[in-house]
Amino acid sequence: MKSGVNVDQLCPCGLPRPYAQCCGRWHQGPGHLQAPDAPALMRSRYSAYVLGRHDYVLATWHPSTRPAALEPDPPGLKWLGLEVRASAQSDADHATVEFVARSRLAGRAQRMHENSRFVRENGRWYYLDGTFP
Repeated sequence: MKSGVNVDQLCPCGLPRPYAQCCGRWHQGPGHLQAPDAPALMRSRYSAYVLGRHDYVLATWHPSTRPAALEPDPPGLKWLGLEVRASAQSDADHATVEFVARSRLAGRAQRMHENSRFVRENGRWYYLDGTFP
């Protein structure tokens, strides 16, 4: 994991809240892995990528589609921001989130635009998979 985050700094997900009161509460502590809905889980996963918390990313990935491991971030990768464009809940246990995550690597800007599917099982939300529009 990358160096620790100051819990009072703004959350990497882009919401105007301190990390500890935003995604940090889903990353550790009493609310660990308990994001209340798909958009909150999406934001917490983005923050986990920014902070190098690959353990959290894997723990929130549905077992049916989860890879065995994640590749380490390439040296010099800089996450620049997250934009959640849309979210919809089709029923109590299924939702989608459209997002764009921006990063820079070796001076080149990159964007990841995805429509992600989420499922809730036993009261807990998981990332299932995504498509690239």
